Amino acid sequence: MRFRLTIEYDGTRYCGWQIQANDDTVQARIEAVLAQLLGQPVRIKGAGRTDAGVHAQGQVAAFDAPRHLDPEELRRALNALLPSDIVVREVAEADTGFDPRRDAAVRVYEYRILNRPLRSAFHYHYAWHVPQPLNLAAMQAAARVFVGRHDFAAFRTLGTETRSTVREIYLSHWQRHGDFLIYRIEGSSFLRHMVRSMVAAMVEAGRNRMAVEAIRELLSGSDRSQTPAPAPACGLFLVEVRYPQPPAQRHP
Repeated sequence: MRFRLTIEYDGTRYCGWQIQANDDTVQARIEAVLAQLLGQPVRIKGAGRTDAGVHAQGQVAAFDAPRHLDPEELRRALNALLPSDIVVREVAEADTGFDPRRDAAVRVYEYRILNRPLRSAFHYHYAWHVPQPLNLAAMQAAARVFVGRHDFAAFRTLGTETRSTVREIYLSHWQRHGDFLIYRIEGSSFLRHMVRSMVAAMVEAGRNRMAVEAIRELLSGSDRSQTPAPAPACGLFLVEVRYPQPPAQRHP
């Protein structure tokens, strides 16, 4: 049986999602619990490889179980054994060919900025504190530049191996909620550190240090050296992964 998991986690104390030889990761924690429950090693595959310190509200993963399991019982057992900062929200049976990464149609991320003079004693793990006033209109104009199909080579981490740096962005938008600025982006897929690099550039626009046209020029080129360093990982959340709807069944 193949199972689909929807997972949320606080990434603060983990070295990202993907399993690593000598580091504590979210994938390693879940695999260890599954091995304990099933009595054999189990490998899970996630929809996205969130970096160290990045959080998730809707990471999707899948694994193959060696025997029949009740999804609800499995969810309860996983949550009973997982640490408190990792929660399996849903467990469902999936088609044997389901691949959470390749089958994903849209990935949704949010980035959170605390924009006030004083830092927060509670939100420092979940938002980038920017004490200076930010020009939201300039950041919104910069966000619109990213919508569409573009080559994001200038916004990826140098040395990242990938076949193509072209990505399609469906939504790129800022909103203010009290002292917080929330950036929401929806796209087909993302390069490593791409969203955080985009946020850093938009914050420079909000500080009136970078013109929107300069961001447009970065996007049309591939020189990563001109792009600001990525925004801190703590503000980034993988909110949701969407999949194509299965075709409706026809009834005679």
